[in-house]
Formats: sequence, C-alpha cells, structure tokens
Amino acid sequence: MASEQCSSLVTCALLHLVILLFLPLLIHSHSTHQYQNQNQQPFKSLEGCHKGQTIKGLHAIKQYLEMFGYLPHRHNNNTSGSDDDTFDDSLESAVKTYQLNYHLSVTGTLDANTLQDMALPRCGVPDIIDGRTSMRSGKKRHLGSTTQHTVAHFTFFDGNPRWPSSKKHLTYGFLPGIQVIGTQDLRSACSNAFNRWASVSNFTFEETQDYNSADLKIGFFRGDHGDGAPFNGPGNVIAHAFAPTRGWFHFDADEKWSTKLASDAFDVESVAVHEIGHLLGLGHSSVGNAIMFPSISIGVKKVELHGDDVQGIQTLYNLNQ
Repeated sequence: MASEQCSSLVTCALLHLVILLFLPLLIHSHSTHQYQNQNQQPFKSLEGCHKGQTIKGLHAIKQYLEMFGYLPHRHNNNTSGSDDDTFDDSLESAVKTYQLNYHLSVTGTLDANTLQDMALPRCGVPDIIDGRTSMRSGKKRHLGSTTQHTVAHFTFFDGNPRWPSSKKHLTYGFLPGIQVIGTQDLRSACSNAFNRWASVSNFTFEETQDYNSADLKIGFFRGDHGDGAPFNGPGNVIAHAFAPTRGWFHFDADEKWSTKLASDAFDVESVAVHEIGHLLGLGHSSVGNAIMFPSISIGVKKVELHGDDVQGIQTLYNLNQ
C-alpha cells in the first residue's frame, strides 16, 4: 500500500512539473493565436480575390493600402475609387508592390499570406510616402573608402528631412496624462531605446521634465488625437512618429503594453526603438530583422539594431563617408 501511495505521489509531482513547464507556452500560443484571429477576421472573406472581381468589403483593403501609401489618398469619400469594391488595375498594382515589400509571392491576388501580413500589428507610418519612397529600393550603397558595395533597403522620408548639424543633442519629454504603464518603467524603456541609436550616430539624448520645450515629445493617445493620424483601437496600428523636426512620438493607448516580455502585450522598448528611427528621419525597411521593418508581433522583444538600420542612419547623416 505504501509503495502504491509513493508511486501515486511521484506521478502527481511529475504531472505538476509538466504543467508548470508547458502552461506558459500554451498560454502564449493561445493568446497570440487569439489576437491574430481577431485581427484577420475583417479580411478573411476576401481570400483569393483578384483583378476583375467585385467583392463586398474590398474597399477595406483599398483603405488599408491607401493608409500606408500604396494607393493615392482620396480626400472625397464620395468619389469612386478607394471606397468601392471593384478589384481594378490600380489595386492589383498596389497589391503587387505590397507583396514585393513584404517578401511575398508577387501575384496581385489577395492570397492567404498577403491577408495575414496585412492583419499584423504595425507602425502607422506609411511604407511609401508621396509615391517617392519604397521599402524595396535595393540601392547599392558605397561603404566608406573601401570598394565594398551592399544592397540596402533602408529608406528616408520624402525630401530626406533630418535634424540640422547644429542640433545633435536632442531632449525628450513625456506627456503627462494617459497612464498605461508605470512612469519609471516607461522612462527606463525609452532611455534604453535612445541609447541604442546614440551608439551608432552622433546624437546624444537627454530626458527633460519640460514636455513643451522638448525636441521629442512622447505620449499615449487614443483615437483621433489631433495630429491627422488617428488610432483605430486595438490591433493594426500600434504607434507612429513623425519625421524631423516635428518630433512627435505616439503610442496607441488602446493596446496592451509591457516593459517585461509578456505573451499578451507589446514590448515598449521594441516599439520605441523603431519609432525613434522615424524621429531621426528613417523610413521603413524591407529587411525583416531590421528594427525599421514596419510590423511587430505581440509578445516579441526586438531591440537590437540591424546592419540595415545602422547604414540608414549613418548614410542620412553622412557618417559613413
């Protein structure tokens, strides 16, 4: 009897250990899958749609591609074009460009992989600005005084705006107001993010308590917050920032944020490193491992600058000549 009881206790202990080891993984898988399913739902019915078809709901894809620069912006919502449900030549061309930028099969059809990528949470800055930039520019860049060349995929904003040479020390401040995470945690995460860019550029950064006078202004906002780029609630656009020298960096307060790796939240430092790149003048990159790649999944920590990011900032400010 004692032997059977001992065996039972050992079995229970092992079962308990297995649960402790694997439950976090199961929770992570479930929460991420649930998040993705919730955000893929609006586009799910459009899978397989191609040129020549008229499908209810296709205007949502046009609005998405318009938001991120793949289709021209239409100010009058009553006009035909981005608000209709016809898959025309311009939409096919926009889908192909999107597929090229995101390393997808360039078919011009709304296949499952394309719709899945469109549903991923991402930065709100357009991939293509005024039709003059592209994530897949593939320009050959001369590196220093050597004869080595590389194909780079970093981009700049239209007109290559940057901070003047006299402005290499930038101050940043936090908007008092919406509190999504603890102030100290936010300060620490953003300080780490700024330090990463300082280490590969000639910029220095300093926090100031005077938000109004800060060169870079950071805050959490919801919905239409007066900058012409309203947030759309949980999912899709999670943050955005503006080109020099505007200096605005906004988190979407409707998302769940964390400064510790969490399976159901976005990592503050990871998003901050990306948005600071925009504040300094970088556009998006088509390199998936680059910080300046537009999308990031929930529960992911991605803070290390990629070679493409480093080349981008050093090229913009003529530091690699």
